[in-house]
Amino acid sequence: MKLNIQDKFNKKLPADPVLENTRRQVKKACFSYVTPKKTSNPELLHVSPEMLKNIGLSEADAKSDHFLNVFTGNEVLNNTKPYAMCYGGHQFGNWAGQLGDGRAINLCEVEHNNQNWALQLKGAGETPYSRTADGLAVLRSSIREYLCSEAMFHLGIPTTRALSLVLSGDNVLRDVMYDGNSAYEKGAIVCRTAESFLRFGNFQIFASRQDDENLKGLVDYTIKHHFAHLGKPSKETYIAFFKEVSERTLNMIIHWQRVGFVHGVMNTDNMSILGLTIDYGPYGWLEGYEYGWTPNTTDRENKRYRYGNQPNIGLWNLLQLANAIYPLVEEAEPFEAILNQYKTDFEDKLLNMMRSKLGFHNEYENDQKLILELEDILHQTETDMTIFFRNLSNFKIEKASEGLKVIQNAFYKPEEVIGNIEKRWNDWFENYAERLKKETVSDEERKEHMNTVNPKYVLRNYMAQLAIDDADKGDCKLIDELFQMLKKPYDEQLEYEKWFVKRPDWARDKVGCSMLSCSS
Repeated sequence: MKLNIQDKFNKKLPADPVLENTRRQVKKACFSYVTPKKTSNPELLHVSPEMLKNIGLSEADAKSDHFLNVFTGNEVLNNTKPYAMCYGGHQFGNWAGQLGDGRAINLCEVEHNNQNWALQLKGAGETPYSRTADGLAVLRSSIREYLCSEAMFHLGIPTTRALSLVLSGDNVLRDVMYDGNSAYEKGAIVCRTAESFLRFGNFQIFASRQDDENLKGLVDYTIKHHFAHLGKPSKETYIAFFKEVSERTLNMIIHWQRVGFVHGVMNTDNMSILGLTIDYGPYGWLEGYEYGWTPNTTDRENKRYRYGNQPNIGLWNLLQLANAIYPLVEEAEPFEAILNQYKTDFEDKLLNMMRSKLGFHNEYENDQKLILELEDILHQTETDMTIFFRNLSNFKIEKASEGLKVIQNAFYKPEEVIGNIEKRWNDWFENYAERLKKETVSDEERKEHMNTVNPKYVLRNYMAQLAIDDADKGDCKLIDELFQMLKKPYDEQLEYEKWFVKRPDWARDKVGCSMLSCSS
């Protein structure tokens, strides 16, 4: 197994001089060196062939003991020094101070085909940032991250990726719902990958400590290695850097809204500086179309991170990042202009995204009114988001009166679609048909286009839970089945038709299917 290791982060940036792996406040450093915890009896459950190729490895490499040992932390690659990153963050709107990689250990950076890949183990043991936790991960959360990060990539959404999923052979104590009922679960480790794992919080921690020297050093490093097209560091470059981070963040969130993905914990320490979906914890996919839904039980009361609020939270988080890098510019106006532009762009991008979901190529003044009416009706009775938009592509202009038949499989309780709701649906379909007449494409062309933006298959929580339940019994076939299916989420894939269904009733209130905590 040969990797083209080109470490930069831990060679170009200041390290924590303390080498003991003890919980502490780490000052004037971007990271701390850490050695992963050895596992007792590791077992490779799944590996991504695509990610193997991306980092320059073969499937034969993945079958070697060397691979297994490296990606469980039992063996440190030659000439590498694993480390955990130091960062802070706002959690649920409140400044939490130092956080850092509490259960993530960066192994190295690899270059292959002119791409940089940071390799990071999640669940490989304690770090100085673990606080009161053990730095480990369990099988259920590891399966969820492994499958979802790869699924998101194939949906066309900026995301971290996953290389491997491994059982550690050790048991881990967890309180799933934070209700005092702790139990031992199977430990697992995911190797996740990205160009960089830098977060908003990496910059915030230096700003919070008025450490302008290291703040500048980190921003300059980030621009040089990840935003080199912006030019050499200067006030103008810092502003351009923030502008691009803002644009990338909004682009990512618009994609989330498009497919009905809810992150669940949009704290600033979970926001990638590269605009990647990062940290798959209590995420979820909309079953019923509901702006107020969040999968996170910790957020159930205030619903700060609910589906409909994600774009607003993105803006709030960007404001915190602007405050962090302000000392490098010392002018508020450029940041305010970029944040105001985010608001304008959000409205435009969301409208155009909804146009694409409805099959509109052209723009008309009344489009927003038609979309708002649709969203209001969708909230009147529980309607599956994925099935509704996928089936809507089968709508025929000349059969507008049969619109309800086209989407009836999306209703959880079809019997509720009577009276005023039924009339509103029929009226909407008539207006939709009139709007479609203004387009120049055929029904078939429109369907083809709509099916490139409205996925047929997403990783619903109940599906992940079924894979978790089987894997816990030693059967990993379902992990692979979902992995293969989710590589082509926009294709019909008739062999997987059984997964194009609404959430089953048994999953409505089941832990892991509808209720998830930050332990998930």
